[in-house]
Amino acid sequence: MKKRIPVGLKDYEKLRNENYYVVDKTLMIKDFLERGNEVTLITRPRRFGKTINISMMAEFFDITKNSKKLFKNTKIINTEYVSEMNQYPTVFISFADAKGDKDIVTKHIKSYFRSLYNDYDFIFKNLTRLETYDYETIIHGLTNEKIELKHISDSLAFLMRILEKYYNKKVMIFIDEYDTPFIEAHLGGFYEEIRDGLSSILHNALKTSTSLQYAMMTGIQRVAKENIFSDLNNLVVCTVKDPEYAQYFGFTEEETKEALEYYDMSLNSEVKSMFNGYHFGNNEIYDPWSVLNYASRKVLEPYWINTSSNEMIKKAMESSDDAFNRGYEELIQTGKLETLVRMETSFFEMNSTSSLWGLLVNAGYLTISKIISNQGRLICNQSSKSGSAAGISKTNCTLFKSCRN
Repeated sequence: MKKRIPVGLKDYEKLRNENYYVVDKTLMIKDFLERGNEVTLITRPRRFGKTINISMMAEFFDITKNSKKLFKNTKIINTEYVSEMNQYPTVFISFADAKGDKDIVTKHIKSYFRSLYNDYDFIFKNLTRLETYDYETIIHGLTNEKIELKHISDSLAFLMRILEKYYNKKVMIFIDEYDTPFIEAHLGGFYEEIRDGLSSILHNALKTSTSLQYAMMTGIQRVAKENIFSDLNNLVVCTVKDPEYAQYFGFTEEETKEALEYYDMSLNSEVKSMFNGYHFGNNEIYDPWSVLNYASRKVLEPYWINTSSNEMIKKAMESSDDAFNRGYEELIQTGKLETLVRMETSFFEMNSTSSLWGLLVNAGYLTISKIISNQGRLICNQSSKSGSAAGISKTNCTLFKSCRN
């Protein structure tokens, strides 16, 4: 009997324990430990495995779990880093569902932190008087709907401090879809009201906390450095153009070939034309959502385009300037475009033509085929049928120059 196809699965424990087909990405753990970056942000398009990878990382490191069975026969087991399994107090946070108006987004964030405090209830038994005061203040803020995020800015940092005290080990932090609340706030017109509170929570945990071992965050785009991460100088950003972690998000050609052959299908020219065309770092990457849906349904369709709302893209394009519109028309008419691109700032915080092209790259509607130098210039060639936004097919782009600063 064939293993089940994990379409839409987000929980690594369920993936491994319930007879699903697994593409082994566990060497990402080895890379993470070898690089030793204190805070890493990885930006990738939706449906490219961000959540399952972050879930995998949390399962591996979590000191409250025994993950030997979960990681049995995986690649990480054959490395020296297996000794790091279940050795750290670990906090896993997902903001993927923080969507809606201001009250709903705030409620979701506070609810998630309440659940974290509840999960670790046993570590708060022997607090000092001052720790007890801080604990009660935070709990009051998390349970009172009228208290805003900016008044519970120490909620994550305090949890980390008590975890370190309890286990006598520093803390691993994994945050999935960290930018979702910011995107929702931007689209809903309450960005300024959300930004300060959530920025303070992240800053206090990832910058000023002495309890942090390592942290990894994922999202679609980077929120501009001069704002949310204004002095987070320990942050390493890995976008789709960077080689770090490039092979761990999406399927490589060999992984795609193996998966399809397992389900008695083949990676022929038609499939390649439909589902490849992404280039992360130096790797040719296939869209995993489409590959798995194709294996399940046996019908060659552009599955990726219907995975979520394109409201962010549409709103950004509505405010585009003449330079972008001219470039857009040239791309549609000729299938080729040379342009400047800024990939490491969010469009809604730096409204410019170059950051709008960067948004399209980060969101998966454009893809990079070659890095030439470092000034932010792209040549784009329209190619794949996998994705579209406001009429743009997913394009194949040669990056001449990139902006890291």
